[in-house]
Amino acid sequence: MISFKQVSKRYPGGYAALKNISFDVNAGEMLFLTGHSGAGKSTLLKLIAAIERPNGGTILVNNQNIGKIRTGAIPFLRRNLGLVFQDHKLLFDRNLFDNVMLPLQIAGFDHRESAKRVRAALDKVGLLKREKALPIALSGGEQQRLCIARAIVNRPSILLADEPTGNLDSDSANDIMEIFKSFHQVGATLLISTHDESILRQFQGRKLSLKQGELQA
Repeated sequence: MISFKQVSKRYPGGYAALKNISFDVNAGEMLFLTGHSGAGKSTLLKLIAAIERPNGGTILVNNQNIGKIRTGAIPFLRRNLGLVFQDHKLLFDRNLFDNVMLPLQIAGFDHRESAKRVRAALDKVGLLKREKALPIALSGGEQQRLCIARAIVNRPSILLADEPTGNLDSDSANDIMEIFKSFHQVGATLLISTHDESILRQFQGRKLSLKQGELQA
């Protein structure tokens, strides 16, 4: 499903965000990325989504070599990925329904089928009754749930989440993690970066720890 082989990532100026990282993720697995701020967790997730490209090594996602993938093929790669990053990138001039609809419009889905998928995704995260509201009217936890609805509306096989509970209170954080858990239970592969020890204790899943860009034993 996902394979890193001796992957390195350096940013302009020589900063090494990741150093010779190797690991595999099996289909249907839930994997937690842990480590201090700046350890390389966000970079690793961005490499999987081809938001960033590696400087060395090989990344395979569903047998596609991310380091060599053509720019024009990236949208097709991301149809199988759900992305929940710290910068929500919500459209505040559009209501909840339209925010979730956007990935389906880009992918060229039929409007009637898209509307069904959007309402199913909003229902999954508990926001269906607010589909006509604007994102500004939502709490932080609700905005995060909206991001999850947008990430899962394509029914992706892989969900990537970068510190999805970082700015939430404990109740909201648990709600978000229960949504992820239910998504995992129907067969999705999840990679979640977090430094929240309570989540790591509460939810079962393999853990990979990063320190200064290196994978810890």
